[in-house]
Amino acid sequence: MYVNSEIVKRKDAIHIDDVRDLVLHIIADAPPPNWVKVENARSIQRVVTLLIPGIQPDFLALPPRPTSATVNPNIPIAIPLPNDSITPLPFIASTFSHACPTRAPGDQSRMFSVLGSFFQGPVSGEEKKRRIEARIASERAFDKDPSLYLLSLQEMIENDYPIPSYMADVFEKPDGWVETPQPVSDSILLLPHDKQRSRVYAIDCEMCLTEDGKELTRVCIIDYESGIVVYDTLVKPPKPVIDYLTKWSGITEASLATATTTLAEVQTHLLTLLAPAGRPTSTLVGHSLESDLKALRFCHPLCIDTALIYHHPRGRPLKPGLAWLTKKWCHREIQTRGEGGHDPEEDARACVDLLRLKVQNGAGFGEFKTDYESIFERMARASGRGGQGTVRAAVVDHGNPSVMHGAKATTAIGCGSDQEVLDGLTQAIPAHEFLFGRFTGLADTMGWLTPKATAETPVAVGAPTESSPETLASAQATLNAHLVALYASLPARTAVIIFTGHSDPRRMASLNARKVAFESAIKSGKKAEEMDRSEWWTASDGRALEEEVEKAKRGLLFLGIK
Repeated sequence: MYVNSEIVKRKDAIHIDDVRDLVLHIIADAPPPNWVKVENARSIQRVVTLLIPGIQPDFLALPPRPTSATVNPNIPIAIPLPNDSITPLPFIASTFSHACPTRAPGDQSRMFSVLGSFFQGPVSGEEKKRRIEARIASERAFDKDPSLYLLSLQEMIENDYPIPSYMADVFEKPDGWVETPQPVSDSILLLPHDKQRSRVYAIDCEMCLTEDGKELTRVCIIDYESGIVVYDTLVKPPKPVIDYLTKWSGITEASLATATTTLAEVQTHLLTLLAPAGRPTSTLVGHSLESDLKALRFCHPLCIDTALIYHHPRGRPLKPGLAWLTKKWCHREIQTRGEGGHDPEEDARACVDLLRLKVQNGAGFGEFKTDYESIFERMARASGRGGQGTVRAAVVDHGNPSVMHGAKATTAIGCGSDQEVLDGLTQAIPAHEFLFGRFTGLADTMGWLTPKATAETPVAVGAPTESSPETLASAQATLNAHLVALYASLPARTAVIIFTGHSDPRRMASLNARKVAFESAIKSGKKAEEMDRSEWWTASDGRALEEEVEKAKRGLLFLGIK
């Protein structure tokens, strides 16, 4: 199965994008990989890919990773049969002949998203050429008009925008919500030419926390053309404030004490700006604008979102932060007040400048991975299985995959447990040619599911706690039973791909949290001498982090066909 002449030459383990390319070779019309040979790939009817973090080499009685410079640690490892070893995962030991070492994406100090690497890949040369031609044509057609960057209805829905009722019946406005009147395009043509173009306003809101949740406390609006602040007011919440969220909002009890403007008054003023008499409906621009609209309890049809028209360096579905974008493309820093919080005028002005740069330099400005696409977009173009659009794909995962990696799949099923993932996969098998599922119960039991470290919510530092042998054995038995049940439900000629993605990330996450905390303290003006030595970040810590990152990137891959 493995192409020995090629795989033994590799200086690195199989990457996650190699796994993705293998899937596309089997189910779409991608070229064959050079490290594994799939005979009669067109005879395979389905591909089921499972991401199962937590499976460790010792669970399968695999030998330890070789340390000798003369032994290649990246070649497939034969898995002992269950009769020859004691394994808590007999399904894997009896179903797959080899475990292939993998390496997660990342740099020296971080491990990047395994899901992002699997679900996003480079486009073909032909598709790249088509995209360039389409971009050039669109830029010529729209010239320097900001309306080029308006969100489509589908984009608004995918990013959880409150949708006006006349655009689609997908959002039911609760009490206290308003919406911009429906634009009338015919009447716009009767206006003088200089009044036919929509005004553009940048907006940013700040919130506090009350017993009813987050409430608006300040709104700032800037005119795009002139750069003038046209509206900036503090807003009195309807209920007593529980938390002013000062470190983010910049709002304090003293600053809000004089506020008298109500949310309803803000909405009324907003309507006069966005639906002016004798002019077309105005456009709003903001960063993750759906959050501002929800704070305003306002539905608007014409929206530009700098979190979407600019790209995160690691691609979709990640969104770039406003401070990062402003530093990267406008060459200035914002949101540097530390505990003083954000300034909505500063943030709104950053959105103005980012949109101006986009309009001046074209749609491709500020994009990363412009030659990348979703695995599902690639499948949709496959011509080898009954024509384009005939590969139906399902993503069954914890949380809400329909707004993340499963957004462009035929079917996305959100789950709350591994049992629900199993049930979802079993139900989706007959109607789909590609299925992706993720079992996280084992990793959760082992304490591997750590939150992302930030300055506000650092990951706890300390030695990772281990689960009891009984708890671990129970999680292993449950996973094995799920795999047995899933495999039994698969029809013949189904390719089964299981990969673990990474190893134990806890030590890496703990060190990164320390690094983030130290860098944030220094950035806020604190000197190292004022800090406890246990809070310092040293060169020795940096070397330890690099070592833990390399360990965390290690994973295993299992390939088989039923």
